[in-house]
Amino acid sequence: SLVVLFGATAGAYGAKLGSDERELILLVWQVVDLQNKKVGTLHKSLVKADNLDLSDQCREVSGLTPEGLGKAEPLDRVLQQFSQLVSSDLKVLGRSSYTLCSDGQLLIRQVLHPETSKKNFLLSDCFYSFYDLRKEFHTCYPSSAAVKDQTIKSMAEYLGLGTDEAEEDFGVWQVKTMVAIIFSMLSEGCNHIFAEPETVKHKYETGPCSKSETVDSETVIRARGLPWQSSDQDIARFFKGLNIAKGGVALCLNSQGRRNGEALVRFVNSEQRDLALERHKHHMGSRYIEVYKATGEEFLKIAGGTSNEVAQFLSKENQVIIRMRGLPFTATQEDVLGFLGPECPVTGGKEGLLFVKYPDGRPTGDAFVLFSCEEYAQNALKKHKEILGKRYIELFRSTAAEVQQVVLNRYMSTPLIPTLPTPIIPVIPPPYTIATGSVRDCVRLRGLPYTAGIDDILEFMGDATGDIKPHGVHMVLNQQGRPSGDAFIQMKSADKAFMVAQKCHKKMMKDRYVEVFQCSGEEMNFVLMGGTLNRSGLSPPPCKLPCLSPPAYAAFQTAAVIPAEAAALYQPQALLPSTRTPQASAAAPPTVTYYPAQAAQLYMNYTAYYPSPPVSPTTVGYIAAPPGAVAAAATATHTPILPQPGALVRMQGLPYNTGMKEILSFFQGYQYAPDDYNGLIQLSDQARSVLQAPKEWVCL
Repeated sequence: SLVVLFGATAGAYGAKLGSDERELILLVWQVVDLQNKKVGTLHKSLVKADNLDLSDQCREVSGLTPEGLGKAEPLDRVLQQFSQLVSSDLKVLGRSSYTLCSDGQLLIRQVLHPETSKKNFLLSDCFYSFYDLRKEFHTCYPSSAAVKDQTIKSMAEYLGLGTDEAEEDFGVWQVKTMVAIIFSMLSEGCNHIFAEPETVKHKYETGPCSKSETVDSETVIRARGLPWQSSDQDIARFFKGLNIAKGGVALCLNSQGRRNGEALVRFVNSEQRDLALERHKHHMGSRYIEVYKATGEEFLKIAGGTSNEVAQFLSKENQVIIRMRGLPFTATQEDVLGFLGPECPVTGGKEGLLFVKYPDGRPTGDAFVLFSCEEYAQNALKKHKEILGKRYIELFRSTAAEVQQVVLNRYMSTPLIPTLPTPIIPVIPPPYTIATGSVRDCVRLRGLPYTAGIDDILEFMGDATGDIKPHGVHMVLNQQGRPSGDAFIQMKSADKAFMVAQKCHKKMMKDRYVEVFQCSGEEMNFVLMGGTLNRSGLSPPPCKLPCLSPPAYAAFQTAAVIPAEAAALYQPQALLPSTRTPQASAAAPPTVTYYPAQAAQLYMNYTAYYPSPPVSPTTVGYIAAPPGAVAAAATATHTPILPQPGALVRMQGLPYNTGMKEILSFFQGYQYAPDDYNGLIQLSDQARSVLQAPKEWVCL
């Protein structure tokens, strides 16, 4: 038996059905006994949508109104009625089983599965197998139009069926015509057999991918704008109704092994890929996801791997993978198993752990863990930011592709910190900088809309705008150079900062409320290094070591300032200047901070800082001054920059308790010119006494 099914949404109709995320508002169906060529009762059911605002096309084609739909049942009730009525009709016809038959694939794949997934209720098994009437028709009548060009009306016209669409209600005519088409295909001249139904995968299957595989570029898409905590199962749920290839979700990582909000997804065929492209700017939670075409080469670059260690780790299929980050470098397998505890047993014990290491064998602090079920994985995720040793551990959902990308493509083939690029002119601290004292004359804005600009902040501040210091608004950017939702503002006094915090806290900006906290310059810098600040005061991150500071801020006590038009092009660059000969150093022009005319505003600065995980900063980038600006500053007095008779070296892997004396002792016997460094760095008295001693090296 077949159950001929037709449906409509509150939005687009025809070839664009489901492309606008609009909800289902109509279902019409009828049971067809293929053997006896009999039919059951035709049923039509309206569906009450959460949003009853119908599109103009929907009103015109269907004739439905919001008033009529307001009296209907919700989708879950309608589907229950569907199952009950189909079972009743089958009994009347003396049949026991059935398969759905729809006009094309859109109703099943692009409407029913995505909508029920978002509303968190399950579809019955009958919706995971169906016949596409257009494909069956083209198989029966090869000389008919191509499958993608078929419609119910064109198929009826091809067969010469005399049906008048105007005489029937919307949906009823479509189902009756589809039944007539099916009976024509069953006639003696055709004797068509419905043998191979379309299938929808119940669950996404994980698995490794080899670089030697051939991946068709017509089956791959790139999804952009994903929440950083999203897993492969979340992405598969976004594409619910479409068949993703085994191990076909590859989360993209940046050069530090952190997720960048993009993923490459491989589908079983080009037809599924084309349907996925129709979900461009559909929503995952409150975020819209951009969907673009990608290539098989790009997918293999992210997901492919040949490591025997990784292959063995991923050989246990259908496991839930959790990534651990921030492990002590001395952590052992027993330590990790003890941290997770008996409530979340690891699959295979020690065999279910994979530590990530640098090419030289040193641990990176990352590890991947396998769990046999979702329950164990959820128990493990509850330990997010709990303490192991003296460090807090972060736990995130992960994927097989991420395991290969992190272990093989990132850490096993290239160093975590890449070779320093060709440097550009570093910035000399501008005249207006972030204060570092304990006076609470600053405020922090948290929760800004990502589209908020300097004008929006000034409007938000209202009358208090006049109390802002020149260049006192610091827009905080993430690593990609995009607004993070935070900003710091320097006020003229602590009293002014207090008044602003009291007046503007939780005041609305556009469609979001913004939190405003009073803080000091010292607290501000502390927050940039990973602490938290709220109205109750300052909360340091767990296990924060006072002796540690980001390498990006080692040489300059102030944050880098980036011109407005360069923010979108901001890319982290190396802090260290390039190697120069003594002659070139003597004649080198001075470095200057360049502010184009349109960026020389009274308030605006852009500050790079530590964004939320899993994105981590590398080093602060700087903007090079144009030749004219350099020439103009050549005759002016300026702070000397670091000359380099030979070269600078960068040290990695230092013990956390290493001091300046240990570093100087390590380089004992190498010569430097101490006078060349005067005036560059503000040093404590202890550090100055060390540098003035007869040593051969200086520690930056």
